[in-house]
Amino acid sequence: MTSRRVPPPLMDAVLVVVALLDVWVNVTAAEPLRLGFALAAASALALRRRVPLPVFLITLPAVALNDAIFAGLAALYTLASLSRRRTLLVLCALAFTLCDMISLPSPELDLTKTSTLITLGYTAATAAAPVFLGQLVQTRRDLSLRLAEISEARDHERLLTTQTVLAKERAQLAREMHDVVSHQVSLIAVRAGALQVGTRDPEVRDAASTIRRLSVQTLDELRHMVGVLRASGGRLAELTPQPSLADLQRLVDGSGIPAVLHTDPTPAGTSPHPRPAAGGNATGPGPADGTQGPDGLPPTVQRAIYRTVQEALTNVRKHAPGASATVRVRRDGGTVRVTVTNTAPTRPALPLPSAHYGLVSLRQRAELLGGTVDSGPTADGGYELRLELPAQDHR
Repeated sequence: MTSRRVPPPLMDAVLVVVALLDVWVNVTAAEPLRLGFALAAASALALRRRVPLPVFLITLPAVALNDAIFAGLAALYTLASLSRRRTLLVLCALAFTLCDMISLPSPELDLTKTSTLITLGYTAATAAAPVFLGQLVQTRRDLSLRLAEISEARDHERLLTTQTVLAKERAQLAREMHDVVSHQVSLIAVRAGALQVGTRDPEVRDAASTIRRLSVQTLDELRHMVGVLRASGGRLAELTPQPSLADLQRLVDGSGIPAVLHTDPTPAGTSPHPRPAAGGNATGPGPADGTQGPDGLPPTVQRAIYRTVQEALTNVRKHAPGASATVRVRRDGGTVRVTVTNTAPTRPALPLPSAHYGLVSLRQRAELLGGTVDSGPTADGGYELRLELPAQDHR
């Protein structure tokens, strides 16, 4: 449960009102000198937090002249809760006791009487009470600040521990990727290169060339990834230069399947009309040096479109051998629609390892940008993936 603290201005106003009631009960209008000092003491409580010592000194004449001592007690408590000078607090408590014991303008202080000593002890205890209470409040405030610092330090230590564990895991993962995955992909590239040189079949040579090119590209991406993992939580670095719509044509051309790209309107760096190349792929003039897509789409939307098309084409290559694909990117008002449709496969799919996280990741990425991803089979036995995103990043 969280404690609800009274606002300081309201508390000051309440103390002033109580002090005025104390004056009204203990001081009469027939005594203008005492009344003036008592009213000045009560009014000074409004400044008790800003200048606690002067306010306390202002209340002492009122304590010495009459029985309206509430303002003096409140000022002494405030001084004790804000000051760390113990000697000053003792002197102020003694001054309050002395002023409360004497009775101006005709002081009567006879220490030989037992009643006077009893009254002195009672008055000293009365003066000590707000001092002890103020010191207790100050200690509690310091303790709360110390506990907050300890909690913050503990959270920071926990964060450092977590980062250390993550750094070790990243370093281990980087070693595994470098020693195992990169080695195996390198062997694939070497064997594909040997096959490309040694075969006389044009189709086999073309397939071997594609395998070798994709292997080299994968190795390059793995090197970037290993470098990021070995950074172990340092400054943020991208795995690869982040793609834009200008890279879509190159992605389609390098997909390894017959694929055609249609864009409306045409993003920078792509051809407005697909031109079939050898193997059935559509080719364009290549990526441009800009990052603006259709009508200036933000980079986050462009990356989401690129990754969606990349995942869809990868799934076609893995699960629909022999199929062709059509990629359409179209902007309709404030919405960008992307569809990747493939025909029915002509060969049985090979059993390949898969974590089944691709579509889940695409949906999560689209939801972060305020869009949707859905997919399903088509009437002719193919498959279609659909992406809809707002044309502006609303995150």
